[in-house]
This record gives sequence, structure tokens and C-alpha cells, in this order.
Amino acid sequence: MTAQPDPAKGRRAVRIPVLPTLLVALAVLVMIGLGVWQLQRRGEKAQALTFAATNPGRPPVAFPKLPPVPADLLFRRSSAYCLRVVGWQVEAGRAADGSTGYRHIAQCATGAEGPGVMIAVGVSQKPDEKPAWTGGRVEGWISQEPDHRALFPRIGGKAPPLRPMLIARTAPPGLKPVAPPRAADLPNNHLAYAVQWFFFAAIAVIIYILALRRRNAPNPA
Repeated sequence: MTAQPDPAKGRRAVRIPVLPTLLVALAVLVMIGLGVWQLQRRGEKAQALTFAATNPGRPPVAFPKLPPVPADLLFRRSSAYCLRVVGWQVEAGRAADGSTGYRHIAQCATGAEGPGVMIAVGVSQKPDEKPAWTGGRVEGWISQEPDHRALFPRIGGKAPPLRPMLIARTAPPGLKPVAPPRAADLPNNHLAYAVQWFFFAAIAVIIYILALRRRNAPNPA
């Protein structure tokens, strides 16, 4: 009687390395989390865009003293008084005439105590320009300080809220007026970012599966 071959002997056990698998799984979970966060941000940005499109034409309101800036106040007309300038911040920016340059943001004291106020007073062509402006009453639009917060604290909800900033309607001598705020300045591209992160997660899984198959493929005799 002829012995039948044992099918189990012709199969190799699939070996899955523990540490690389855990690292890939962690990376995939992070990418999925980033995609979900972008979807949440999409809803928030849609609400902000609705207000930003209509707020510049609404009546002036009091300038908010503390962050965060409510969506219904974003780009509303307002005014603030700078008692004295205690520092300057320079950021890339756009002037009202459409030219690009460097936006000069004054860090102002408003009294002996209190949070102070940030005012984007004007745009120059040189980042080391020294504005001669020393303070006073300023009219303009409510905005927010430039966002330089790290990504992961923002995702975890631990990043500090952005402080309110006034975009001045007119500029002091030597500077161009800052471009008025527009809804187009708040692009809602969070859906594209979410799809991108989900795509990266899927590609990572596919690449790892192919790598495991290649690793466990039988060696040619």
C-alpha cells in the first residue's frame, strides 16, 4: 500500500514578526486618527467660512480680550487701543493692493494688567523694517494670531487657543495697509487631507502584507 503524502508537511508556517507588526499597526492607527481629525475640522471650518463671508459687512463689535475667538466674531469690524508697543512679530503677509511682503504685528499693552492686544498694523517689503508706530486707537477687523502650534497637541486638544488679533484698516507711514480679511483666506481643504491620510494608511497595510508574503515565500530549490 502506497503511503499518502501529508499535506501539512508541504506547507510552511506563516511567521509574523511581532515588533515590526506592532510598529506598522501603530503607524496605521495614527494615520487613521489624523484622517478622522481632519473630518472633524472640516465641519468646524465650514461654520467659520459661513460667518467669515458675511461678518465684514456687519456692525462693529467690542474687541474680544481673551481667546478663543468665537466663529461669529471672526472678521467682524472692531477697534482696539494700543497703550504702548512692547514687541513686534513679523510674518509673511499680503497688502491691500495685492502685493506680498512682511506683515508687522504689534504686541501692545492695554493697561497696567491684562492680556494686551495684537494688532497687524501694516505690510513692508523688508522683514527687518522698524515701524515708527508707537500706539493709539486702531480700527479694523477681528482675526486670529498666526497659527504656529504643533500638530499633535492640536489633535489631542491640548494646544492653547489662538489669541485674537486686530487687522488694522489703515497703516502708519512707511507701511502698506494689510489686506482686508476674506473668506477665501480660510480654505476648507480638510476633506482632501482626510482622504490623503486614509490613503496612506491603506498603502501602508498593503505594502506590509506584500512584504510578509515575500518573507514567507518558499525558497527555490
